[in-house]
Amino acid sequence: MPKLTTPTAITVLAAALAGCGGGTTAAPRTTTTSSPGAPKDPATSFSLKSVHDLGRVLVDGRGRTVYVLTSAAKKNVPCTDDSGCTDVWPDLSLPDGTSSATAGVGVDDSLLGTMEANGETYPTYNGYLLYEYANDDRPGDDNGEGIKSFGGTWYTLNASGTPVKHESMDNYGGYGY
Repeated sequence: MPKLTTPTAITVLAAALAGCGGGTTAAPRTTTTSSPGAPKDPATSFSLKSVHDLGRVLVDGRGRTVYVLTSAAKKNVPCTDDSGCTDVWPDLSLPDGTSSATAGVGVDDSLLGTMEANGETYPTYNGYLLYEYANDDRPGDDNGEGIKSFGGTWYTLNASGTPVKHESMDNYGGYGY
């Protein structure tokens, strides 16, 4: 076993103790993983990407498919923390100090907007509030498309901000969350 010098031993001990925790800091609401050069928060930038057989649809700053909850009666069906909806469909609030999202490749900047609710600012596209789906594991997944839950149906958006309704989704029953 190599002999540790006092400064090295102190550094190793400090690193070990730092990993022990013990603090009472609350966990962040959402976890994001970014590659170098990617936005730190998914709500700060949106672009269009080809996603399976849906075509080019709106994705967030991490490249994850973005969804909207809508019904025949209401453009934005409420998805709230109280109903448990945001546990399955995390909302994309702008980080403090950010007043708008940035339009990336293929996104019409004039369709990007914001909506205020519960003291937070949320990005919108063509007036739709934007969400991720908890069961999409990676960029390019579209597992939430066509799911009927929480009082509406979940769709992706195309470049013009219109919900994408895949032909095979017409008879899709979705999940009953």
